[in-house]
Amino acid sequence: MRIGETIYLDHQATTPVDRRVLAEMLPYYTDSFANPHSLDHKPGWDSARAVEISAEQVARLVGADSDEIIFTSGATESNNMALLGLGRRAAGGNRNRILVSATEHKCVLAVGRVLEEQYGYAVEEIPVDHQGFVEIKNLEQLIDDDVLVVSILAVNNEIGTIQNIESISRTVRKYGAVFHCDAAQAPIAMPTGSFAKYADILSLSGHKMYGPKGIGAVIIARGLQAQLEPLIYGGGQQNGLRSGTVPVPLCVGMGVAADLLTGKDADETRKELRRRRDLFVKRLKESSWRVSENGPQGDARHPGNASICFADFSAHDILGALQPRLAASMGSACTSGIPEPSHVLRAIGLDQDAAEASVRFSLGFSTTDEDVEEAVDLIGAVLERLSKAELMRSA
Repeated sequence: MRIGETIYLDHQATTPVDRRVLAEMLPYYTDSFANPHSLDHKPGWDSARAVEISAEQVARLVGADSDEIIFTSGATESNNMALLGLGRRAAGGNRNRILVSATEHKCVLAVGRVLEEQYGYAVEEIPVDHQGFVEIKNLEQLIDDDVLVVSILAVNNEIGTIQNIESISRTVRKYGAVFHCDAAQAPIAMPTGSFAKYADILSLSGHKMYGPKGIGAVIIARGLQAQLEPLIYGGGQQNGLRSGTVPVPLCVGMGVAADLLTGKDADETRKELRRRRDLFVKRLKESSWRVSENGPQGDARHPGNASICFADFSAHDILGALQPRLAASMGSACTSGIPEPSHVLRAIGLDQDAAEASVRFSLGFSTTDEDVEEAVDLIGAVLERLSKAELMRSA
């Protein structure tokens, strides 16, 4: 896939809106634009029904019930709602510890600091192995009856590690804690139809799954909803957990995107994505440059993720030299501009030099074999140019 002249390999930062999604959204901007909370007329009822259908579609994606779906602005808000909502309501109680994995999304780590500083919780990190997996023995060593919530990413946004959430869930529930799972990257990576069976609270993002930006969802088990303090107060919409007018076109878009990922072709599309990712990595490793891959191999990895360490190079220099021909990133777009090595790469044991030499390439459903071959050629040419420039500087 290209944006103008640029080969786009940054799909874990955001995906394009699927044209089928956009087609379903557009009428709700122009023709069926009524407020879904206007309950005194048919246009309002029609908009409300559109939101209900969208909730049913998102619920089907993760195996939940539609009344457990709360639409948000995205996964960052969903994560805040889950952790702050639980933490505020339970503050001062016997469960005064919170566990998060060392490779969590920055927003989860940031919320953890707020819960420590403002509400007195002890927030502790669960270490991961060199591939980014949470080992149950490490979780068992930390968890006890005083833990309120355990928060673990289903699929890592930087290195693609797919956690065994079923096994994690068994351990967490044995101690009566809440299991929160940021599943924003999961729908592209794998079938997610059983996720609600294992996680008490799930976070999703529309724009990570070929839906629109500005919409996400937090899926909260029905019996747990009363234990969350809302972040936003007002008219009591969405079970009183998130007040405000629900954006109907965005909800419709997320619902259709969810439906497409539960369709009969979804698994085959994921397999094709993995094949192209494997081709990309294979071509890079066949080059004369010192290239290694961060994270796990095979089916335990997001099928579009390739976190590549280019020894002796700066990722910042590589990405700059690739412009405007190829789009990739040094890590999460949500932490771009932070002048420090990726906390995810450091957590799996990379030293600072290796972390700063690593680039995340993330292929998407519309990436072609031609894109892959041209991207590898571009990267090789950039490495050659940077290497010659370094030799000239040191001469």
